[in-house]
Amino acid sequence: MTISPLLLHVHRMADYNAWANRRLYEASLALPPHDYYAERPSFFGSIHNTLNHIILGDTVWWARFTGKPAKHITRLNQILYADLPSLHEARVAKDDEIVAFAYGLDEAQLNITLHYTNVSGATFDHPLFPLLMHAHNHQAHHRGQVHQMLSEAGVAEPPELDLIHYLREIGL
Repeated sequence: MTISPLLLHVHRMADYNAWANRRLYEASLALPPHDYYAERPSFFGSIHNTLNHIILGDTVWWARFTGKPAKHITRLNQILYADLPSLHEARVAKDDEIVAFAYGLDEAQLNITLHYTNVSGATFDHPLFPLLMHAHNHQAHHRGQVHQMLSEAGVAEPPELDLIHYLREIGL
């Protein structure tokens, strides 16, 4: 069976997301706790808070995509996991969910219009494909912020996270 380039892109973005998160968490787990939790000039204030925001965003978006609203999330800076081990465990599970969701899609589903309400109560209608790409872009944006904070925390060489490095690693 031939897979369309668009669906292949959805699969690769889900796989890339999991790959980049693994690399980012490996670097974060290597930090001493005082560096990991340290307040830093950033939108969410620390590596931990920013990683929490990334999974919060993923939780909200994939709840919308699957039709199971995340009603326990009431604000975008909400801390879902107070410590790194539980956050890491949740991240691995969420990445597995994201990959399974991507591989469970067919081409027609990418064009389905999704009706959703954001945490502020505003409602929107968008096709699924651009929303998936937004969710992956959101992850990449905030992973870049964590990457910068890892540099500030003294990680000798924060991990490469660019998509091209993932593509080279898988042989494309």
